[in-house]
Amino acid sequence: MEKRGYLGILTAVLLLTGCTAGGGEAQEASLAPAEEQRLVVYTSHKEEVWQPIVREFEERTGIWVDVVTGGTNELLERIDEESEHPAADVMFGGGVDSLAVYADCFEPYQCSEWEKIGAQYRSEDGLWTPFSSLPVVLIYNIKLLPQGRVTGWSDLLDDSLRGRVAFADPAVSGSSFTSLVTMACAMGEDMEAAIREFAYSLEGNELSGSGDVLTAVNNGSFWVGVTLEETALKRQEAGDSINLVYPEEGTSLVPDGSALVKGAPHGDNARLFLDFTVSYDVQEMMAGQYRRSVRDDVACLPQLPALEELALVDYDIPWASQNHNAVLMTWAFYLNGEEEP
Repeated sequence: MEKRGYLGILTAVLLLTGCTAGGGEAQEASLAPAEEQRLVVYTSHKEEVWQPIVREFEERTGIWVDVVTGGTNELLERIDEESEHPAADVMFGGGVDSLAVYADCFEPYQCSEWEKIGAQYRSEDGLWTPFSSLPVVLIYNIKLLPQGRVTGWSDLLDDSLRGRVAFADPAVSGSSFTSLVTMACAMGEDMEAAIREFAYSLEGNELSGSGDVLTAVNNGSFWVGVTLEETALKRQEAGDSINLVYPEEGTSLVPDGSALVKGAPHGDNARLFLDFTVSYDVQEMMAGQYRRSVRDDVACLPQLPALEELALVDYDIPWASQNHNAVLMTWAFYLNGEEEP
């Protein structure tokens, strides 16, 4: 886990300039920002996503931001453990279905310019602030499989691909959990039956993080994988040997989002940050990086298919959050080979 903050940078500068221990501590204390000028953000976003946003927020507001990074579920569990004495102000990242699982850890907040956000992305109770819309996609190695070999979820259950499907642990990766529920909805089967069949096709192979899926498919360790549109397109643009497919049975548009931690030490600054994440400037910047904006007035890149062109499943966010633990227990049971179809 990485932690970035003004105080750590300042300490390093003081050491490099040759300050004595006593003098360095006194100087650091005198230059440290006051509490009302601080913000602590927990984020599961990659650095390339959160860093430009945090840097711009700091420059515009003068607020110093400490950033703690990790997996979605890892950070949410930490927020839950710290609930008596919160350390974080904002959880930035993670599918909103994952955020909803920890609803007791957050307090509702309706961000400014709420009316600019697409109705399909809004939280009815204001529990979370949407950030971007991320369709689930399938990827395959173009050197190992011909175009047209993979068109949908059903192909991942084919015996010829058994043990060659890259999928991240849904107990760690929020996007992987969303993908698992999306797959089950798209297959139109009983949820448990769909999970059992998919787990069986993995032959016990489960990757530790969502980023590992793209690396594994690109290097040929696995032939196909399940990931998000934005990440796949970025890796494809970077020259990876992958192609992406929007599953013909359907994908989902579950947004990732942010949430205000209940009892946040710097609540006013947290609300400013939430407003900033959905501002026109930030959403326009993110739209240039293959992320679909949640604002109605920000267009996505022309390379992305229009939403009307995609087959979409009816993803029930309340159901997914309420049954989060049950889905994960079912997945673990069948992945570990307790029963085969």
